[in-house]
Amino acid sequence: MIKDFGAGVSLLLRGFRLVFSSPKRVLVGALPAVITVVLMITGWVLLFAYIDSIAGWLTGFAASWSESSRKVMEIAVGISVMAAVLGLSVLLFTAITLMIGGPFYEYIAEEVEDELGGVPGAEQVGFWRGFVVGLRGTILLVGVSILFAIPLFICGFIPVIGQTAVPVLAVCINGYLLGIELTGIPFTRRGKSFKERRRLLATRRSMVLGFAVPAYLLCLIPLAALIVIPAAMAGGTVLSHRLLNGDRATA
Repeated sequence: MIKDFGAGVSLLLRGFRLVFSSPKRVLVGALPAVITVVLMITGWVLLFAYIDSIAGWLTGFAASWSESSRKVMEIAVGISVMAAVLGLSVLLFTAITLMIGGPFYEYIAEEVEDELGGVPGAEQVGFWRGFVVGLRGTILLVGVSILFAIPLFICGFIPVIGQTAVPVLAVCINGYLLGIELTGIPFTRRGKSFKERRRLLATRRSMVLGFAVPAYLLCLIPLAALIVIPAAMAGGTVLSHRLLNGDRATA
């Protein structure tokens, strides 16, 4: 498990090397991310502007509490909402970026796979097909993320556990979902379904976590996603190539 996790980290590092070995790949990969950054910043500004109203609405049950107790609850709920939205934002950022930049990331995936030996009879994803595949995957993955976010949100109020174990578990869950997103194009180029992708990735879950969790954490750094997503896309292509070709080596 530890060896597989380490191999996953090395795949992400390899993705950075593959992308930064070509200035064109950097530019191609960053362009869709720039557009998404503008959209996400707008969303975050609106959330910050209305977080007090949102927290007040969610804590309506505390209307009869003392002012100090109600205020503490509003602050706790506000922080929890921001944390939950932050976690979803990384998934949404990646999903929107991949939908907008389907042809751009297909170019990166194709170049990376050509260096790995190519994909005989590979299907061309194209913009609209990539958009539809990305949209469908986004709905499924964000839906799953929300299902996990609800109990994690509640557990966040448990003393000690809510401030230690819950954030770690949330990062692992969202990181794994991010890994599923980042491997979409290589699987689609081979005509593989979302179900097949999810099942195959589950066979090397530790490796996927080693690859995706660091990528997820790096994406939490403001504007870092501009360079992380193209590199993670390249790393996800290498991961997909390895699994789809039956290569079980962890080196």
